Amino acid sequence: MAVKRISLAFRGLTEVPQEIVDECSSGIEELDLSNNRIGDLRCLVHFQKMHSLILDRNELTSHTKLPFLPNLHTLWMNHNKISNLSVFVEKVAGSCPNLAFLSLMDNPAAPSYFNEGTLEQYTDFRYYVISRLPSLKVLDDTEITAEERQKSSSVYGRHRVPGGDGKRKKKKQQERAE
Repeated sequence: MAVKRISLAFRGLTEVPQEIVDECSSGIEELDLSNNRIGDLRCLVHFQKMHSLILDRNELTSHTKLPFLPNLHTLWMNHNKISNLSVFVEKVAGSCPNLAFLSLMDNPAAPSYFNEGTLEQYTDFRYYVISRLPSLKVLDDTEITAEERQKSSSVYGRHRVPGGDGKRKKKKQQERAE
């Protein structure tokens, strides 16, 4: 039976061990790397079946490279060093097109009661993230409402998913050809 879930939490890792990448990456669906010292995620490019990734309490920043993970739907990055929200969210939008659950609590870029952020700052943070990640269903520990989607769209506009227009054009061309 293939391993589908691996926890490498609390191991003091600075990177994912190469033997895990070589032996397990093709079948892993859930990976827990929480409470380590990881700052580089490029090796995750080999984890193409992964749908859940827990990276709480690491050394991740806004500029950490995140590979394309088309099946990822759950990403927890609480208690890291993410300080530039727009840089980080644009990376996530380009790398994780099917992301449904995202948690960024207690990062400098995520204002909340954890880091003395105001309710207005937290609301603006939510609107921005929601506007840029259209597949998102839950942000932090709160489900995204229809009202939040509408307000985020009116404040920040609708985010165009990379490649989205091309798919619609191709579909219209196929419909015309039929």
